[in-house]
Amino acid sequence: MLADSYAELRELRAHRPAAVAHAAAQRRRRPLLGGSGRLMIVAADHPARGALDVGGVPGAMASRYDLLDRLVVALRRPGVDGVLATPDIIEDLLLLGALDDKIVIGSMNRAGLQGSRFEIDDRFTAYDPSTIAGMRLDGGKMLCRIDHDDPATASTLEACGRAVSALAGHGLMAMVEPFLSRRVDGRLVNDLGTAAVVKSVAIASALGTTSAYTWLKLPVVDGMEQVMEATTLPTLILGGDPSGGPQQVYASWAKALALPGVRGLVVGRALLYPPDGDVAGAVDAAVSLL
Repeated sequence: MLADSYAELRELRAHRPAAVAHAAAQRRRRPLLGGSGRLMIVAADHPARGALDVGGVPGAMASRYDLLDRLVVALRRPGVDGVLATPDIIEDLLLLGALDDKIVIGSMNRAGLQGSRFEIDDRFTAYDPSTIAGMRLDGGKMLCRIDHDDPATASTLEACGRAVSALAGHGLMAMVEPFLSRRVDGRLVNDLGTAAVVKSVAIASALGTTSAYTWLKLPVVDGMEQVMEATTLPTLILGGDPSGGPQQVYASWAKALALPGVRGLVVGRALLYPPDGDVAGAVDAAVSLL
C-alpha cells in the first residue's frame, strides 16, 4: 500500500534522523476525550517484547511493513482515536504523517521479554516520561505484572510508581496495565480470575504520588462488575490475543463497555490481524460497540 512512502521513510531515517523530532513538533494534537467521552486506541507494542505470534500463527507480526500497512488502515477508520506503541513504531507513523489529530500513547517498559527467565523484571527500556512530554505525546503506558514469588516484582512496582508520578507532573495520562502473575511449568501466566484482577486493580490504583492522571487498562473477565467496583479510575478494556470467535469476543467487549467507569477499548492483534484479514471491517465492528 505504501511502497513509495516506505522508500522515503528509509531515506529519512538514514539521512535525516532529526526529521522524527520535527514531525513530532508539527503533529496536530487533539483533546484526550472528544464529545463522546470514549476512546478507541489501537495497540502495537507487542513486537518490542518479542511477542510476534498472533492467534497461533508464528511470526505474524514479523514484517514491519505489513504491520504499518495495517496500522495505517486502522488509524484512517472513523471512530479510531489513536495508537499505543513503542518509539520505533510511533516514529515510523509520525514520518508517514499518520498521527495528526490522533491520541498517541508511548509504551514504556518492554524489558520483560516473552518467555524469558527475567520476564517479570519489566524494566523501562522504551519511552520515559520526559521524552513522552518532549515529543508531545498524550500519555505513557506501563505493564505491571505482580508475581508474589519473584523478588524482581518489587523493582517493577517501584519503577511504575515513579513513572505514574512523573507523567502526572507533566499533566499526562499514565495508563497502567496490571496483572497478578505466576510461573506455571516455567511459563509466566496472568491470573484472570475475578479476585486476582480486583487485587491487581487495588495495587495499581495506588501507584505513584497521585492518581489524578492514572487510567487502567484491564482484561475482560468473569465478574467485571466486581472489577469495576474496585476503582473510580477511568478504565479501558484490553483486547489481547483472543481465542474465541469474533462475535463472542465483541459480545464480551460490549458487555464490559456498558459498565460505569469503562471509557473505551485498547485493542491490537484482534483488530490488526483478524481471522478473515479484513482490518477495516474488524476495526469498524469494534468502533460500533462504542
